[in-house]
Amino acid sequence: MFKLNLKIAWRNLWKNRGYTLINILGLSIAMASCILIFIFVRYQLSFDEGYKNQDRIYRFTTHWKYSNFEDDTQGVPIPLSAAAKNELVGIEKIATISMGYGIIQVKDQNGTDRIKTEEVVHYAEPEFFEIFEMGWLNGNPETVITEPNTVALSAETAKSFFGTIENAIGKTIFFRNKTGLKVTGVFRNMPKNSSFPLKIMISYQNFPQKNNKSWDSVSSQTECYVLLKNGFRAAALKEPLRLFNKKYYQDKKIEGNQTNALQALKDIHFSEKQGNFAELYAVKSELYGLGVIGLFLLITACINFINLTTAQSINRSKEVGIRKVLGGKRKQLIVQFLTETFTITLIALIIACILTELALPQMESLFKTQISFSIFEHPVIFTFLITLVVVVSLLAGFYPALIISGFSPALAIKNKITVNSGNMSLRKVLVVIQFSITIILIIGTVIIMEQMNYVHQKPLGFKTDAIAIMNVPNDSIALTKHKNFKERVLQINGVQSFSYCQLPPLSNEMSTTNFSYNGQQNEDFEIRRSSADADYFKVFDLKLIAGKVFLNSDTVNGYVVNETFLKKMNISNPKEVIGKIISQNETKMPIVGVVKDFNDRSLQQSISPLIIYPQKNAYYKVAIKMDQAQLMPAMKEVEALWNSTFPNEIYNAQFVSDVVSRYYQSEKIMAILFRVFAGVIIFISFIGLFGLISFVATQRTKEVAIRKVLGASTFELVKMLNGSFLVMVFVANLVAWPLAYLLVSKWLSGFAYRIELGVWPFALAFLISMLITLITVSIRSYKAAVANTIDALKYE
Repeated sequence: MFKLNLKIAWRNLWKNRGYTLINILGLSIAMASCILIFIFVRYQLSFDEGYKNQDRIYRFTTHWKYSNFEDDTQGVPIPLSAAAKNELVGIEKIATISMGYGIIQVKDQNGTDRIKTEEVVHYAEPEFFEIFEMGWLNGNPETVITEPNTVALSAETAKSFFGTIENAIGKTIFFRNKTGLKVTGVFRNMPKNSSFPLKIMISYQNFPQKNNKSWDSVSSQTECYVLLKNGFRAAALKEPLRLFNKKYYQDKKIEGNQTNALQALKDIHFSEKQGNFAELYAVKSELYGLGVIGLFLLITACINFINLTTAQSINRSKEVGIRKVLGGKRKQLIVQFLTETFTITLIALIIACILTELALPQMESLFKTQISFSIFEHPVIFTFLITLVVVVSLLAGFYPALIISGFSPALAIKNKITVNSGNMSLRKVLVVIQFSITIILIIGTVIIMEQMNYVHQKPLGFKTDAIAIMNVPNDSIALTKHKNFKERVLQINGVQSFSYCQLPPLSNEMSTTNFSYNGQQNEDFEIRRSSADADYFKVFDLKLIAGKVFLNSDTVNGYVVNETFLKKMNISNPKEVIGKIISQNETKMPIVGVVKDFNDRSLQQSISPLIIYPQKNAYYKVAIKMDQAQLMPAMKEVEALWNSTFPNEIYNAQFVSDVVSRYYQSEKIMAILFRVFAGVIIFISFIGLFGLISFVATQRTKEVAIRKVLGASTFELVKMLNGSFLVMVFVANLVAWPLAYLLVSKWLSGFAYRIELGVWPFALAFLISMLITLITVSIRSYKAAVANTIDALKYE
């Protein structure tokens, strides 16, 4: 029976191959988009999975709450681990892990550097390997880095340094030009979908800050993980944690209402407030948004199918009538029509899989990660494909099957069947829904692109063009070379100015502190600190609105504050703060200048109250302003001079404009996705519209011919055929506008600096939808209107 149904289905599909092609094309593109979205969302949701006892693994986070300022970090105070282990019941294992970086050297037998590279390293307490089972290829996880001056390497790193895993064991690598570390273990490479990019794990005994007892000293580079006892729930630690926070923060009078809380391992990748070592995170709302777009695409393609199938059903009325007269049951007819839908869907899926394979390299390039489409490696993808075929077959085929199988045999044989003849047919409702979705995506795309243009064009308050920034060593030996290095760089042709600094003006690396102003402790907010020499203002073209820049000095001799600091202090006159004393971190100095506000973080966030001051031992970077015309030759000379001045270090420079651009990578990706999927959904909608108008024109051929004989002009005939479609698209705009307004307003609210929502994106979406509809239906309508009337009426 199935074979017969399949044969009949194939004959009918081939007979109406034009409409079949439209359905397959729409479904295959929509399904390919859904598959790509599913693969990406599944990849993001798979982060930090696969560990034994993963449901029992948590990390501590830190939160500060002032009267009008809040902050969060994944970092914790160094003494937290020992205190929590002794005082919090329910914790089975606890370990601190801290990130650092430095030069790694692998020497040959003669003591000459065979490998010299700058690497990120992690200092870990031994219990870290009992919380996370790493998959050890060599070494005992319980003892591998318990001793000082020992290190464990990932398999990739071990092979890179020593050729094979076996060769690595027992060998020595040198860290920061001085410390010899013995390789005592090798673990499996961490997966790409991990918040732990661990390659070089050094004994915690070598961690320079391991004996720090300060509870108000918190670095985002130090994290603490716990494994709860089996059967113990994190909620049970709520009250003990409250008492713990009271003891170590409130009772110690730690500023900022500082507290610690637990965060589940599965939530780390989706934490917007806290970060992680990999600096990779996903916003769940964006993943949900992608899922909704995929659903929209699928619904749009299914609407095409339903509209075309129900419209064509009149042509198959005699077939239905005859089959019913010959004893065919409605159930059998439903199975027959669902078989046709299943056949189309299966063909569409095969094409969709091919399109997915072709699109994967572009998707990997966009997201800068490896994404697999292997059903053997990820069986859940196969399950998704099967579910997709079943859902699409039922969603697209069930309603047409019910309509067609329900025809009256007597009316069907006499060709007196009409489908949805009412004023508000389901087909019209579906067209309105379809175009409402399309218009929402058009508006969303226009708004996102406009916001991104605003982000790139809005003055940040400082210059980024032709400014290179690079790391610089600041140990005691390197500090003696700073002055000479600066003088020699300024002699290079094309170099205009030079500054030692802690960070570029815009950076999400925050260092904040509480302070007192003119002898009075401030409890309303913290100030952001940034160390730089006096030439910092010249390099980045920062404008002073009062006072002057501090003196170039090795020690703090004055602060420059920004306008936001004044606003937070409710001071309207910038000159009023000149000479006032700020005390922070036991450093008391006068304010010597006020700088015009500049964006110190991305435009999603407000400008921070800021102090800039000289502090030589905090200069980790060099910023060099160059002439655009001499940029590349000057950069080569700077590199050569840098390498000769700091021979034990590794040169690494980047342009400030590139650094700033990276802060908007997520929004750029979202803009690209919206453009692509808006284009796809417009294409699907309008090929469906073309198919529908083609069928309507064919059905009304005789009517058009009679009207033409009676004197109707071509324009009047085109207008008649186009009218209902234009009305439907107009109604779709009315439905889409309020929904689009709510969605884009929600998205824009994530930016501290954003465009004002105007009428023109909605008007543009209206014009685009109406114009493309007019062109699409007019092409087919005009063809029907100019057709030879004799061909239509010669058999009457």
